[in-house]
Amino acid sequence: MERRGLGYKTGLEVPAVGVGTWRVLERAAARGRRAVPDLVDAALDAGANLFDSSPMYGEAERLLGQALNGRREQALVATKIWTPSAEEGARQAERALGWFGGHVDLYQVHNLVAWREHLHLLERLRAEGRVSAIGVTHYAPSAFDELAKVMHDGRVQAVQVPYNPLEREVEREILPLAADLGLGVVVMRPFAEGALLRRQPDPGALEPLEAYGITSWPQALLRWISPTRAATWSSPPAPGSTPSGPTPPPPADRPSTTTPDP
Repeated sequence: MERRGLGYKTGLEVPAVGVGTWRVLERAAARGRRAVPDLVDAALDAGANLFDSSPMYGEAERLLGQALNGRREQALVATKIWTPSAEEGARQAERALGWFGGHVDLYQVHNLVAWREHLHLLERLRAEGRVSAIGVTHYAPSAFDELAKVMHDGRVQAVQVPYNPLEREVEREILPLAADLGLGVVVMRPFAEGALLRRQPDPGALEPLEAYGITSWPQALLRWISPTRAATWSSPPAPGSTPSGPTPPPPADRPSTTTPDP
């Protein structure tokens, strides 16, 4: 698994492909007691050791914390504050810190909800050594102007945004700004919530990409994002799901980097 610095300011080295936990861990838990630990173990063994969660995702934080028991030091945990209430935000943080061994590697404000209030909390936790880096997230292009203001403010070290061939709005301002400021970029929805997987090209169309270690459409989509130097979420990696080999040159109409390695 390729690893890279998540921007200049987080101090984190992350895998190119991480694991999102929205709708993933609760569905796995419904299949049996060992399903979530087995999923997490498979991701760690594949080198995809960056896990992203949120209190918005139901029981995902708790399930992830339990599954990391005994292997927490091998994982990087990104989670979020998601509430308009500063008091509830503090309670969410204490619960998450309890589940994740007293430390969160990347703590984000989910969808910019009450971000001014929550950044005070996250800055205090970072000063105490309980949080390594602070970020903000949003899924909607209508919020990207506000997201850019937060980025300029200098209080965050990373952002999380959607990016895929169907959702390219971040190319206009967010990705170039992150590169200029040295911020890490975490990509959500690399498969456009499944829309890009419903109709896949004929396998023969991928033959020119085999020289780059790409033999499947999901691999091609992840490699499309890869030149941005962002950490990329996907479903838990299956064997052989991560492309190997040299990176093909990015198209001229996309930035070649958004979070260059330090």
